Amino acid sequence: MQAQRLNLMLDSVIRLVRRGAMANAINLLTKLRPVDIAQILSQLQAYDRETLFKSFTQHDLTKAAEALAEMETETAVALLSKLEKEDVTRLLQELPSDDAALLVGEMPEDLREELLDTMKIEHSTDVQELLGFADETAGRIMTPDYFALDEDVTVSEAITALQRRSEDFEMAFYLYVVDSRNHLLGVVSLRQLLLNSPSTPLRKIMIGDVIKVSTGTDQEEVARIVATYNLLAVPVIDEENKLAGIITVDDIIDVMREEATEDIYALAGVDADDRAVGSALTSVKLRLQWLALSLGTALIGVAVVQYYLATIQHSILLAVMIPVVVTMGSYAATQTLTVVVRGIGLGEISWETSWRVILKEGLVGFITGVLIGLLLFVIIGFWFDWWLGGILGVTMVMSLLMAGVFGTLIPVLLKRFRLDPALVSAVFVVTLTDVITLVFYLGIASLLIKYFRL
Repeated sequence: MQAQRLNLMLDSVIRLVRRGAMANAINLLTKLRPVDIAQILSQLQAYDRETLFKSFTQHDLTKAAEALAEMETETAVALLSKLEKEDVTRLLQELPSDDAALLVGEMPEDLREELLDTMKIEHSTDVQELLGFADETAGRIMTPDYFALDEDVTVSEAITALQRRSEDFEMAFYLYVVDSRNHLLGVVSLRQLLLNSPSTPLRKIMIGDVIKVSTGTDQEEVARIVATYNLLAVPVIDEENKLAGIITVDDIIDVMREEATEDIYALAGVDADDRAVGSALTSVKLRLQWLALSLGTALIGVAVVQYYLATIQHSILLAVMIPVVVTMGSYAATQTLTVVVRGIGLGEISWETSWRVILKEGLVGFITGVLIGLLLFVIIGFWFDWWLGGILGVTMVMSLLMAGVFGTLIPVLLKRFRLDPALVSAVFVVTLTDVITLVFYLGIASLLIKYFRL
């Protein structure tokens, strides 16, 4: 229902923009939620999107900023680059500091400095501090607007402070308890505030064993922690255990979506910036490098086939079956890769426990190889020749076994060396599996032809 409504709104906005009825289009957008506005704007053509957003910014700055925060970073930065610097500054000042830092960090350095100079001092300072942390870490995505009180404050005083200062925080899911030097001591949920006596000091009801992360923790690890412990927010501390900020669940969802998108795109050999609604030329530029790399790896298989050309010429049926051999190995490798990369992303697989996964996936490959090999032996035996069926059956066992082992070992090794396990795993694993499979397949055939005169 909601999707149909948005599609109708999108059609209406497109028609209004094409007729030049910007005022009507803006009035239509004003009635929508920021996330819906972001979705509609993201599906417009670049020129229409830029024109409409510029007008919308003049009409309702606050809602335009809220919609900007809901867009993908690349789309939002592209929109800001088409606005006057004064309008960009006004928009950034409407955003929470973590969202503003995310956008400013993607801009050219000269423009970044210019914008920070023109922003209000308190907002600019927060953004600059966040930009001082490494990209994709807890420090970069946290918000410094958190609710913290001294351990001696009573429940009554805490509730009063929360009511008085609620507008200063992005989201107040938890109350953090700190000492005089801002060291994190504990956490109190809003539910605990309501259920305890007004005169009770926070130190008596706080949870001292706080689940927390440091400013240098990888954002993917932060997302895993939040998902594991079902948190609405997680505190971020510095090297002195001082509370530096918090990361709320809405930012975690963005991180999980971003990381999942990157992994899926990487496994498919597609750049994460490639979009279905983007320009064809951009997609060509982003995909061409991966296709060229795939071509290079495919030529390795051609070299293997050329080496055994005499064997293939002896029996053309060997060439006919090559697609079957390569396809099954590649597909099995992709299955293993998908499971293992997801396991690494969720923290289920570490270097210390990886040997268990290698053994398990190797066993899975061996068993499935035996079953598929027997099936292939019967089919090819009846269809063509029993000796060919036997070669294919044995090859399947080796191919699927290698797919299971390499599909686990390579992404684990890449993670060990602090590389993205999804980025080049597919190229390495599929190529290695295919090459070994072809060598094994054609090697067995060569030996049978040479010694048994088949």
